[in-house]
Amino acid sequence: MKSKLKIVLTGLALLALCIGTSPASAQRSTFLAFGGGPTGGTFNYFANGIAIYLSRALPNVEISSEGSGGSGENLRRLHAGQVDFGIVYSGDAYLGRAGQLPNDDRQYTNVRTMGYLYGAPAQLVVRGGAGITSAKDLAGKRVAVGNAGSGAALAAERFFRHMGLWDDINPQFLGYSPAASAFRDGKIDAFWVLVGYPNASIIEAATQDNIALVNLHHDAEESGFYDAFPFYARVEIPADTYRGQGEPVVTFQDSTFWMTNAGVSDDIVYESLKIIYSPEGLQHMVTAHAAAREMSVQGALTGASVALHPGAYKFWTEQGLTIPNELKP
Repeated sequence: MKSKLKIVLTGLALLALCIGTSPASAQRSTFLAFGGGPTGGTFNYFANGIAIYLSRALPNVEISSEGSGGSGENLRRLHAGQVDFGIVYSGDAYLGRAGQLPNDDRQYTNVRTMGYLYGAPAQLVVRGGAGITSAKDLAGKRVAVGNAGSGAALAAERFFRHMGLWDDINPQFLGYSPAASAFRDGKIDAFWVLVGYPNASIIEAATQDNIALVNLHHDAEESGFYDAFPFYARVEIPADTYRGQGEPVVTFQDSTFWMTNAGVSDDIVYESLKIIYSPEGLQHMVTAHAAAREMSVQGALTGASVALHPGAYKFWTEQGLTIPNELKP
């Protein structure tokens, strides 16, 4: 009986030792938060797509996509370390680093670039036949500009202030889906989105109303907007992107970036980029949102305005990209 008891106790001791030193217990999971965007926006599709794919592919790493007000909120939360990854417009990152965001002179310096996701064209939706062909025609009109604090709202204020129109319009701080509903109900005269095309909210509006998109490039070029804000560039939205849009529409776009807090592990950043920018990862992202067709290794730094994270610098250097001095860690 004593010998049997000794064998049992020895076995239990060995089992406890094995459990205490097993790889599963030695390698604890790392939990990361990913700042996305408002409901109906492209940010959410990208954040969810990346978070899901990386959680499956990265050992012992779990990533949770979180809704947010968009680019401006993500920039602030990344800087504060409240999220680890986030989607931020290049313009907001550039101005935020310099302390030049509207009504916010804080400098957001703890944010680093990972990689380009897609171009975000400014799309200004009005009713077809309303006679609105320029931003100047919106004086006295109710214009939805995006959630307060979002990248869309910041860009709208930036553009309309530059045009001398911000105090002449009646801005409504509505997200994309609520804006489409308000447009349908006649509560607003126009709505602004800053996202990849086609956008679900504009598609929704086009199925319920005769819509038109305003040519913003002409206003931007004529007013010197590109000189004042060099991170914006001309872009053309092809004809028939939306129902009733028979002609191409020329506007301007910001570049959308996957960004991270400066303190996130170099290895996690490196491995995350390696997985997402692989052929399989890029294919997955296109299924998450069609705008991901713009993602590529060759174009990974398109429009980048703040320095790379060291893990990102290592990865893109290995891919053969030439890193400008201003983007080096």
